[in-house]
Amino acid sequence: MDETLRQLGGLLLGSIPTVIMLVLLYAIYTVVLHKPLARVLAERRAKTEGAIEKARADVAAAEARTAEYEQRLREARIAVFRNLEARRQAAIQARAAALATARSRSHQQVEEARAAIEQDKIAAQEGLQSESVRLATEILHRVLRPVSAQSPAGGA
Repeated sequence: MDETLRQLGGLLLGSIPTVIMLVLLYAIYTVVLHKPLARVLAERRAKTEGAIEKARADVAAAEARTAEYEQRLREARIAVFRNLEARRQAAIQARAAALATARSRSHQQVEEARAAIEQDKIAAQEGLQSESVRLATEILHRVLRPVSAQSPAGGA
């Protein structure tokens, strides 16, 4: 058993440089490779997450601009429709004014025509009156003349 312990002690003593080399290799690995790699990975993750956050912010800003554009587009459409409605109302009012003017002119022309017809009627009545007086006179002359012409002839 002593022999086994001695061999075991020799093995342990011989493994000390290997353990030291292993610890040294681990320390070098940690300092040279692991820490810079972890730092690069952390930076990459931060940049990736930052880029994702920036992309989200850009998307949100684009959505806000889109909503603003759509709002302005709606307002512009409403303004166009209001303008069209105003023009339509102006056209309706102009048409109504032209119709009222035409009606007043036609009423005026009708009144003038009635007045002219009335004057023509009065003139025709006066003409008929004078003609009837003339015809009556002529009829009297014709009716009475033969009577007066027969009297001297018939009295003899």
